[in-house]
Amino acid sequence: MSIFAAAVGRTKSGWTASELDLGGLADIDEVVDALRDAEPDADLAVLFVESDDEYLAILRLDEGEDLRVFSSDSAFAEESRVGSVLLGEVETPALGLDDLNARDDDDEDRPAATPDADPIGDAELLGDLGVSAKRLLALCGMDGMLPSDVTAEICQKIGCGDEMEELREA
Repeated sequence: MSIFAAAVGRTKSGWTASELDLGGLADIDEVVDALRDAEPDADLAVLFVESDDEYLAILRLDEGEDLRVFSSDSAFAEESRVGSVLLGEVETPALGLDDLNARDDDDEDRPAATPDADPIGDAELLGDLGVSAKRLLALCGMDGMLPSDVTAEICQKIGCGDEMEELREA
């Protein structure tokens, strides 16, 4: 499986982005340590892990603590060693689109098609940054949206789009 992992960190001076190699990491604690080390002064760090243009995992770390995890599909944990490391302890299914649609009838964020994926984890992990659970799930469920497209849109929304684009072009 091809894996791209990028950490973005928010410090007092702005956002930074760096690529992480998750290949040799044995457990989620080592992933968290690598995320902390990517930007030690960050008050907020987010790790985007894209796998084979199919799966997306997002990990959020506030103040170096309180890890929150979301994945576009639980199958990532079953089909990849990296996926199992990132998602092995996540048991909570993400709020389903039906649950979110019951709360809000706004069609703006509804996906173009019903996703076959089974999102898991905390879909609200980016809510305070302007990406609601509904929007995150909709992005992950849209036909034609690759994980890199979802990452790019999220990064633009939260304010680190330029940093992520520079990292991809490097």
